[in-house]
Amino acid sequence: MKENPTVLYDVPGPRAKRRNVLYTVLFVLGLAAVVWWVVTALADKNQLDWAKWEPFFTDSRTWTTFLLPALKNTLIAAAAAMVIALPLGALLGVSRLSDHGWVRAGAGTIVEFFRAIPVLILMLFANAAYAEFTDISPESRPLYAVVTGLVLYNASVLAEVVRAGILALPRGQTDAAKAIGLRKGQTMTNVLLPQSVTAMLPALVSQLVVIVKDTALGGAMLGFSELLASVRPMSANYGANTIASFTVVAVVFVVLNFALTTFAARLERRLRRARKSTGAVVGADTVEDLATPGEHTGPADGTK
Repeated sequence: MKENPTVLYDVPGPRAKRRNVLYTVLFVLGLAAVVWWVVTALADKNQLDWAKWEPFFTDSRTWTTFLLPALKNTLIAAAAAMVIALPLGALLGVSRLSDHGWVRAGAGTIVEFFRAIPVLILMLFANAAYAEFTDISPESRPLYAVVTGLVLYNASVLAEVVRAGILALPRGQTDAAKAIGLRKGQTMTNVLLPQSVTAMLPALVSQLVVIVKDTALGGAMLGFSELLASVRPMSANYGANTIASFTVVAVVFVVLNFALTTFAARLERRLRRARKSTGAVVGADTVEDLATPGEHTGPADGTK
């Protein structure tokens, strides 16, 4: 029986199929060898002993004293950075598409400057600035510094995501909005941004995941009590179970980010279904209302 042809690649022949099977077997064997080596090395160092993993399953103080407070700080920092960075990034992205040159230049300078600086350096500068010029207590200063660094960097990255998402829309969307008398601001907020959100959502979620993970930089350099920073005190209190502590913290990060991406995937599906169901049809009465002189357009003679 003849196989269905495809335009994406040539259908593999008998030799190619045997070669693919061989490569698959070799890869599985190699992966199994690496896993066996890692497990053996950990066992030789007594890192797989139940005594090192038991506190995470039997001692509630491990969670109430170390992990849950650290998780709370991570969520606070990440949530605050997201809430500030998302609208700021959208504003900068829209500003880069402005008709006014000074607005485009100013937004572009801000975006390129903060996007070029590593987020850790931004956190360190923010921490020093808060120590020098504000009355923020030393206990709260790391949180403020972490959020500031995350906002400055990620807002700049999100601005480019927003700009690219808007530019990816067909030119006819803007022309249609102009045809019914919408001003540029109304076109952006009512036509372009709502349509580009669906296309931008995967990139936006990826950046939000980066925000969650980058909170660990504050724990490494600023003494911020986040998830990764909880490894050292846990390891000191439970018999040097560093590997176990890192593993549990990594699993918590995976679960947290997986929940975020799952929520975003469901939201994206709902948005796509909503767009298909609405059909984006504008009635005659709506067009007449939008095109009322003096409300959405200039005077009848075309002057401004």
